[in-house]
Amino acid sequence: MSLKVVLDMNLSMEWVAFLNANGWQAVHWSTIGDPRAEDAAIMAWAQPNGHVVFTHDLDFGAALALTSATGPSVVQLRGQRILPEQVGAAVLAALHQYEAELAKGALVVVEANRSRVRVLPL
Repeated sequence: MSLKVVLDMNLSMEWVAFLNANGWQAVHWSTIGDPRAEDAAIMAWAQPNGHVVFTHDLDFGAALALTSATGPSVVQLRGQRILPEQVGAAVLAALHQYEAELAKGALVVVEANRSRVRVLPL
């Protein structure tokens, strides 16, 4: 597991401990950047620093589509249940299943009972 993950502000810090405990390098944006930063700032940091953005915000996928960007990769969590104890297994399964695509540039959408991937650019 070589992917590094940066968590968007809309996800709990609990995810950092959960992902790290399961072999993924994770950091919460609040510990490395301005908590009030725009999504574009997080994406601009993630790309050169080799991180996948993990978010519950639909704007990241829209930004990738509008700009035809080839990165950074984004994992988008969908649904109302967004804590590790609720959907952690689904997130881990998606990270494992789509690790190669995420390493190259992809948008992965994770829901409680399924996930899907789109290779960048969208």
